[in-house]
Amino acid sequence: MEESFPFHYYLLEYLFTLMGLLLFLLDIALDIWTVVSFYQNGDYVYMAVMIFLLLGSSVLLQVFSWLWYSDCLDKLETKVETSAKKLIKPFHFLQLGVYLRYAGVIEISTKHFRQKTNSFTEGMAVYLNHDLQMLRLFEAFSESTPQLILMMSVILQREELELTTGLKILTSAAAIASTVAMYHRSMRAFLQEKRKMSWISTGVYFLWNLLLIIPRVTALALFSGVLPWYIIAHFLSLWMLLVLGAWSQKTNLMEHSGWEWLYRATVGLIWYFSWFNISTGSIKLKTVLYYSVMGLDTTMLLGFWCWKVFTYSGRWSSLNPYIVTPILLGLYVSGIILKIIYYRWFHPNCDEQKLAIPSEQENNRQPAAYYDLETDSLEASPKARAAVPAQPVTGILKRGRTMAANFYY
Repeated sequence: MEESFPFHYYLLEYLFTLMGLLLFLLDIALDIWTVVSFYQNGDYVYMAVMIFLLLGSSVLLQVFSWLWYSDCLDKLETKVETSAKKLIKPFHFLQLGVYLRYAGVIEISTKHFRQKTNSFTEGMAVYLNHDLQMLRLFEAFSESTPQLILMMSVILQREELELTTGLKILTSAAAIASTVAMYHRSMRAFLQEKRKMSWISTGVYFLWNLLLIIPRVTALALFSGVLPWYIIAHFLSLWMLLVLGAWSQKTNLMEHSGWEWLYRATVGLIWYFSWFNISTGSIKLKTVLYYSVMGLDTTMLLGFWCWKVFTYSGRWSSLNPYIVTPILLGLYVSGIILKIIYYRWFHPNCDEQKLAIPSEQENNRQPAAYYDLETDSLEASPKARAAVPAQPVTGILKRGRTMAANFYY
């Protein structure tokens, strides 16, 4: 299997991948420590919620990872994956599939730096990294964000909010925003000129996500602190509405329509906390509608919290609603303004109709192929159009081009 142009993986990104694996392992250790702490303190409800979040998120990631592996079992190139090819399914059953993906990406990038040769085709290298970043995105909003809300709610209820706990909360929110930023940075592999997405644009992307995530998770934590059982009804009602919104976008990411509903359900979960573009078309209308609804919902959550605080004046003495509410809403508006600035001056410019796609060509190396949004097919560059006819896209290639088209449209 040959590829259209060589795989480039820069040192800083390689270090981020290694750091991501270390943080992934550290997160597991901290999760276990948190569960044990809840048990020792007799907080069995919190312990049960924590275990549910951990298991639910892990199963979700393993299901997606296995489905995506099943699309390309005959195209695996890394030694760690080909040697464990017959064990990939048991690995996922044992909740170890994501580690296999980390190992594959690290093997590719390590050999690239040591040998300075392209022993792997760009297609598999790019898509392995893309799938890993997408799984990390799912993990951020199915586990990390709900955990952050749970921990904030516990801290606020116990009135243990101090400078150190505030910094820990801010660090956790920054970690979630950085996962979103790194996922979207991985999209630059689909640009004809990868330099168009600079680290400055990534930093701005990270900042506006952070400014929008902080007020959202804080409002949810405050609401769940005063009305803990109502947060479940709030999530289910809004989540089902968001899943229907994802369905109305006519997503087409998965190979089978049944699994597409799992993807839409996951998108609804992400939308509950943050924006995630899943289709081409006018992004302005979609984002205006989304942020209007979520802004109204966040204001409503803060309103219920203020009402409970004023009703029971003896509680929440460390937080003044007259100060907290304007700050959070101010951060939300600032995040929206910064997002507008990002899309006006920092978002990578790209031909709306065609994107560079690392395509798999047989027998010889061809110039870059491009994804045509109108025909839903791959088309060769002008120099190689006669040699490479347009072809439908499936499997791992389809997944990559779909998300790239959504991001750069």
